[in-house]
Amino acid sequence: MSDTAKKPKATRDAYGEALLELGRKRSDVVALDADLSGSTKTNKFAKEFPERFFNMGIAEQDMIGTAAGLALTGKVPFASTFAVFATGRAWDQIRLTLCYSRTNVKIVATHGGITVGEDGASHQALEDVAIMRALPNMNVVVPADAAETTSAINAVASMKGPVYVRLGRANVPYVMPDDYSFTLGKAHVFNMGKDANIIACGIMVDLALKAAEILKQGGIDTGVINMSTIKPLDEAVLLEAAKNSKLLVTAEEHSVIGGLGGAVSEFISENHPVTVKRIGIQDTFGCSGLPSELLTYHGLTVEKIVETVKTSLG
Repeated sequence: MSDTAKKPKATRDAYGEALLELGRKRSDVVALDADLSGSTKTNKFAKEFPERFFNMGIAEQDMIGTAAGLALTGKVPFASTFAVFATGRAWDQIRLTLCYSRTNVKIVATHGGITVGEDGASHQALEDVAIMRALPNMNVVVPADAAETTSAINAVASMKGPVYVRLGRANVPYVMPDDYSFTLGKAHVFNMGKDANIIACGIMVDLALKAAEILKQGGIDTGVINMSTIKPLDEAVLLEAAKNSKLLVTAEEHSVIGGLGGAVSEFISENHPVTVKRIGIQDTFGCSGLPSELLTYHGLTVEKIVETVKTSLG
């Protein structure tokens, strides 16, 4: 089936299915949840493998601590809840019991970003990537679609060490090629532009592709790079993009502080300075609304990307 024929699908749904398949193949995979398994989709795993599923209640700190203990016995724990709770409430446990000790726990958090929608600011994680990226030994992944999520979940299950995978709530279109396979630390280059390159992650990859098409029709050679691994960055691809174009634009459903835009800016400023513009949440909390309304309100749109590229190139 071609990508265009596939119906949009939430990355959290892809996670639930991928985790279930992992459970069927590997007896060492266990899952933990903080009383949100119906929303994070770990309930699929729980139904088939109740002896390997642990509902920790609304106790995120206990969830991470228990996951660390299970990892030390040789299990491969997947710990899930909403992104705002996973990274906020259990930060100390993540820092010390996972990152400091390089414990083999996979945090797969759903409901990241403003497309959580009507739940409002209290449930919209806009700084979670920054919080996780700052921790030594933590790997950070933000898949663009359901297919990349499935590939990423399988990949991180086979690697050692802590990983933070950030997923969304709403359905998103398929954007990655059929033959794509996720590799930690490896970006996917749709095309390399000579005038500008858009470096995106998560739901913004789809918008970046649409913006690039409009810009190309206007005579601006614009590339698109899916930087789904925020840490470690694919520095080789970033360097190539900086050397081959006048402008880099980052696009993320996250604060412009500390996330993809921050990571790209830090690397580029030290290694090959070119103009970098960051599209994302501009250092503010979210608010309640429909996902489409919130994306427009915060300027996470195709039009904003096009305008940013045109204005920056002059």
